[in-house]
Amino acid sequence: MPGTNLTRDEAATRAALLSVESYTIDLDLTVSDKVFASTTVLRFTCAEPGASTFADLVDASLHEVTLNGRTLDPAEVYRDSRLTLDGLEADNELRVHCELPYSHTGEGLHRFVDPVDDRVYLYSQFEVPDARRVYTTFEQPDLKSTFTFNVTAPEHWKVVSNSPSPAPEALADGKAVWRFEPTKPMSTYITALVAGEYHEVQHTYAGKHGDIPLGHYCRQSLVEFLDVDELVKLTEQGFAFFEEAFDFPYPFGKYDQLYVPEYNMGAMENAGCVTLRDEYLPRSRQPRSFYEFRCSVILHEMAHMWFGDLVTMKWWDDLWLNESFAEWACYHAEVEATEYTDSWTGFANARKQTGYRQDQLPSTHPIAADNHDLQAVEVNFDMITYAKGASVLKQLVAWVGLEDFQAGLRQYFKDFAYGNSEFKDLLAALEKASGRELGGWAQEWLQTAGVNTLAAEFEVDAEGRYSSLAVRQTAHPDWPTLRRHRIGVGLYDEVDGRLVRRHYLETDVEGELTELPELVGQQQPALLLLNDSDLTYAKIRLDERSLATVVDGLSKLDDSLARALVWGATWDMTRDAEMRASDFVALVLRNIGTETDSWGVSRIPTYAAQAVNHFSAPAHRNDLRAEWERGLRELLGAAEAGSDHQLTFARSYAAIAHSDAAVADLEALLDGSLTFEGLAVDQDLRWVLLTSLAASGVAGDDRIDEELARDHTISGQEHAAAARAARPDAEAKAAAWEAAVTKTDTPNETQRSIILSFQRPGQDEVLAPYVEHYLTAADDIWERLGTQRASTALEFIFPRQLASAELLARVDAWLESSPANPAAKRYVREGRADVARALAAQELDARR
Repeated sequence: MPGTNLTRDEAATRAALLSVESYTIDLDLTVSDKVFASTTVLRFTCAEPGASTFADLVDASLHEVTLNGRTLDPAEVYRDSRLTLDGLEADNELRVHCELPYSHTGEGLHRFVDPVDDRVYLYSQFEVPDARRVYTTFEQPDLKSTFTFNVTAPEHWKVVSNSPSPAPEALADGKAVWRFEPTKPMSTYITALVAGEYHEVQHTYAGKHGDIPLGHYCRQSLVEFLDVDELVKLTEQGFAFFEEAFDFPYPFGKYDQLYVPEYNMGAMENAGCVTLRDEYLPRSRQPRSFYEFRCSVILHEMAHMWFGDLVTMKWWDDLWLNESFAEWACYHAEVEATEYTDSWTGFANARKQTGYRQDQLPSTHPIAADNHDLQAVEVNFDMITYAKGASVLKQLVAWVGLEDFQAGLRQYFKDFAYGNSEFKDLLAALEKASGRELGGWAQEWLQTAGVNTLAAEFEVDAEGRYSSLAVRQTAHPDWPTLRRHRIGVGLYDEVDGRLVRRHYLETDVEGELTELPELVGQQQPALLLLNDSDLTYAKIRLDERSLATVVDGLSKLDDSLARALVWGATWDMTRDAEMRASDFVALVLRNIGTETDSWGVSRIPTYAAQAVNHFSAPAHRNDLRAEWERGLRELLGAAEAGSDHQLTFARSYAAIAHSDAAVADLEALLDGSLTFEGLAVDQDLRWVLLTSLAASGVAGDDRIDEELARDHTISGQEHAAAARAARPDAEAKAAAWEAAVTKTDTPNETQRSIILSFQRPGQDEVLAPYVEHYLTAADDIWERLGTQRASTALEFIFPRQLASAELLARVDAWLESSPANPAAKRYVREGRADVARALAAQELDARR
């Protein structure tokens, strides 16, 4: 549908022509379980009477289109998801009445029926351009307006939108209508509608600027898992922090948070009506890292109420700024206002690593990407936008100072409240507040791609003291920018069995080589740590002595952030084929048992598993898998009862279990004949164990059906689909492929569960045919499945575990000849890059 791909130039032309006064949107959710009725009255002015423009509407069955009292023929004016509007007047009224389909892909108005009790739940998801799947729009962020929603639904439903929910007015036949007050001016993509048989809990936050009603909503079948006291506490802590830090009252009156099913993302910042995936209401035990991340998501969406909702980007070029700012702000708020005071350590151990990985793929791009149309937005909405952007903003805060940074923000919110801005407007505010020139900084950090690597170069005299010490900065030849970095340099010695920082230097690094004369004469430490305190965004290298120190005893290093930097450095070195996969696995086995950071505990074993399954030399892989399996079994047995370590090691052990002894352990854990004090084999852990047994060929459909009967929930259905996809037989793989890649009606979260479980280590023979199946499907998958489902399939079902030179050659041939959408080719190129990286790492690991 070419009309859905709005270009930046088209948007600029339309914005120069139009000013949108109001939307009145009537939605009838009682028509059927397939479609709903949508009537939009759109009032707008035109700067050039007589001109033409277009409105946006996707997949509509049109019944009536009227412009300024003139009836328009839908067959003539509606093509490619656009309504052509000719002969505009100075003041205009467009009325469109149509029916639209409910979504099952998480885009537009998603409809879900809970298998537990057959209750119906709807929610909207409009970012980037999907409000046009629910009502007629001018779908671009700079045409802000007010919105009045009138919603007809079953009278026993809850109906929630951006304005406070009114009392419903009863109609005939068990129906009612909810007439919402007009909203504040906002962009279409942050309007929202959530309706259905939701459970509701209300509180009120008494804040600095007055009371804020707080609503929490979830499905009826999840009420027992709605830990509302904790959620209210985090919400109140966030409001107290942000209203003070931003010095601007919360702009949207009430604040509802709705936990919704089958959600594609983590959450969405709809103004005053935040939607979050309901997996954040866990039904089984989770580690502290889960709750730390949930807190960051809650605070991320709250930060958007000011940065994104109150002040909105003019065009999607500045989408990075919305997300990077909210990402930085949520971690800053976590540290300053909640119990998660070490969140920047977790950020370094997990979130930041996703930015480093994304930035080294062939699809890397500047943080401030050139989003010339909506298709470009779709492919540039990634972890460079989030993790790298937040890292760079953290550095900007250090550069200008937190106080001046906040002063600039406060003025920016006042100057652009309820309007649209560009990055240059924020930069001007920060320059004025700080007195610093920031144009050069923005150029090198925001408008160039790639990650720098920092390594120490030094000489040591006969007494073991540095006679010279410098930092060498390098960049990938495709992205050769060398940047200015503010870094810490830490010197750590072994003292009484601990690694203790003896000396710390904070300095600026610029260009290829930066001498550090301040450290000349210092005794060479056991560990020399660049970027200590994690001030900049860069990969770091450990010298030979430092690497030996941490492999033997990283657990001796008490500072959790310093350990996170070492974990990150060694993982980077492994991915970059500078450290053998087997050595990284040894490092993890020796030191993960005493790691204290919650994200370190839960995330680092997944890196080690990747080293085992992808980066190890094939000739030695079985031995390394056995070593990893044995090591995890020992760690599980030694872990403190009820600890996060115990839970993580149980999950990791299940994931690698392949020997007869390990498979027997999983069976015994399931039937209760093997127990570990403090380890509850709850429903989620049962699915982890059973899926691993399925992947080993031990558990078949009967066992999976039996477990599903115990857990007849949507989560159970998703887990069961994943377990079936994990089985190592041709029939199971064919059925999984059909459901996830061929069919278009598999629910989005079920599709995701299948795809994440499909490619399994040790199943090379049964998976080999799916190289060609994947490439054939990739030719047209974007058009068949749509953005969300296609991107999920292309990214996660790529046959990475079949890494070989032959696979690289086949993918290269496909890239040369395929007619696939450029966005689809992006994901294939990324998969190819992962294979090339794995082959280099395997070659290094083979040198034993």
